[in-house]
Amino acid sequence: MSTIASTDSSSRPLSRGGGPQGLATRRVLTNQIVTVLVWLAFLIAVIPLAWILWTVLSKGLHLLLSVDWWTKSQAGITPRKEGGGAYHAIVGTLLMSFVTLIISTPLAVFTAIYLVEYGRGRFARLVSFMVDILTGVPSIVAALFLYAVWITTLGQEREGFSVSLALVLLMLPVVVRSTEEMLKLVPNELREASYALGVPKWKTIARIVLPTAASGIITGILLGLARVMGETAPLIILAPYTTFINFNLFSGPMAALPTMIYTNFGNDVEPAIERMWASALTLILIVLLLNLAGRFVARFSAVSR
Repeated sequence: MSTIASTDSSSRPLSRGGGPQGLATRRVLTNQIVTVLVWLAFLIAVIPLAWILWTVLSKGLHLLLSVDWWTKSQAGITPRKEGGGAYHAIVGTLLMSFVTLIISTPLAVFTAIYLVEYGRGRFARLVSFMVDILTGVPSIVAALFLYAVWITTLGQEREGFSVSLALVLLMLPVVVRSTEEMLKLVPNELREASYALGVPKWKTIARIVLPTAASGIITGILLGLARVMGETAPLIILAPYTTFINFNLFSGPMAALPTMIYTNFGNDVEPAIERMWASALTLILIVLLLNLAGRFVARFSAVSR
């Protein structure tokens, strides 16, 4: 009886699924189907990206090859007149981005340190909740908030520094979350070993935790900066566009690459259209360099993933 039962039970998988060989065949077939679907999804995502890049390159590259594009402004250049460059817009973009970086980086890093190392209780949950809210705030809402507080209430003028403050609100949650995740990846054994040697907690964070996660933190900062450099709403609302070079963030209008694209977009003449594509390509190149710098730094990250 037991021999017959065991024989019947052993023959069932063969009659139903074809045994181990049939199972292996199904797995190979499933793997091939999923591979084809993944490659198809990849091509669907890459084709529009390649088309956009080719369009921008074909229509704006010839201006970037001119020295005037990098050394001259648009002062005295009308939409129908050829010539000039984007020096004033590049300077404005870099200055406002640098101030944004200087303000948002310490705030974001210290906030992330508090949430990971010290955050307990109701206040920590409130801080985390506010970071989540800032993550979903549209750029135009941040610009209108700064306009209401900085310009209307405090009586400041529309200037480049107010744009930097609005960009801080947009960059802050990105850097906080990326820094928070990198700090969580630092092994607790490193902290415990430092505490066992009698090292205070603040010195452990400064000497062990932060250096260990430094590469990942820098990567998150660069990626967050690249995200806010292309914002247009804060520039339109808080700092009017100018065709002249302005190195002072606290006085007068300030040019930037996004608003240079915006102002040239409204002119249906060939020189203005060419400058629009060239400005877009310049902004893409700057953002690309920041992303490549972030990837380069990430390769030397000491945090295990």
